[in-house]
Amino acid sequence: MERTATGPATAASPPPAGTPLSDGTTAVFPALLDGMPRQRGTTPLAPVPVVVRPLPFGARLWRLLPTPAGTPFTFAYAAVLAATSAIAAVAAPGLLRTLYENSSTDVAHLVCMPVQVLLASALWIAGGVFSPYTAAFVLVLTALERRIGGARAACVFLAGHVLATLATEIPVGFAVLFGHLPTSSLHRLDYGISFGVAASIGALAGLLAPWLRWPLLTVVAGLLLNDLAEFVDPMTDWGHLIALTIGVASWPLVRRWARAA
Repeated sequence: MERTATGPATAASPPPAGTPLSDGTTAVFPALLDGMPRQRGTTPLAPVPVVVRPLPFGARLWRLLPTPAGTPFTFAYAAVLAATSAIAAVAAPGLLRTLYENSSTDVAHLVCMPVQVLLASALWIAGGVFSPYTAAFVLVLTALERRIGGARAACVFLAGHVLATLATEIPVGFAVLFGHLPTSSLHRLDYGISFGVAASIGALAGLLAPWLRWPLLTVVAGLLLNDLAEFVDPMTDWGHLIALTIGVASWPLVRRWARAA
């Protein structure tokens, strides 16, 4: 069946604007409404209010702890630390000493196998599972990961762990090289998560409200300075202060990450 071309149908001309219509309304902008049913005046629907209910107190407390879905990095890392802490609790003293020595980020190991010991040293908690850094790790890393994501929280932690380690061990190497320290200084036990935790505390402070940020930094810096003043382990104490400073220096970056997240 062939199609035949036909001319367009002639439509009735719309009434001019302002002409009274049979239903009591007035024609308005007929050119815009040509071919459309006339719209009677209607009242816009009021927006439906959205009520945001606060989380129950128990749920807010639960968010302080890592979960597999909410904070996978912190949860998995905490599980690894729990496993290594269990090994440290039951291992023979000789075996445990060997494990610590092979994980130590002293100058001798950093020269021979830097990547391996930098990673291995972060698998242990100096002082055991009851160390204050255990609780700080869980609470701080959980809060940081919820704000910027797991991969970025891992970057902050590793930056503090690696950079503070290098900042404390490289001067020891030069001091031994120039005869200011004995050769035995190249071999020392240096392991644990404390540098990464200190950097994470510094970074998290930049995401908190000022009324909480400055008291947190004051208390943490005061504790670290007190440890340094006691001069029990000055290298490690300097490393904690350096790591905290690294976290504070990351504020522009972590704030950008938090906005993106």
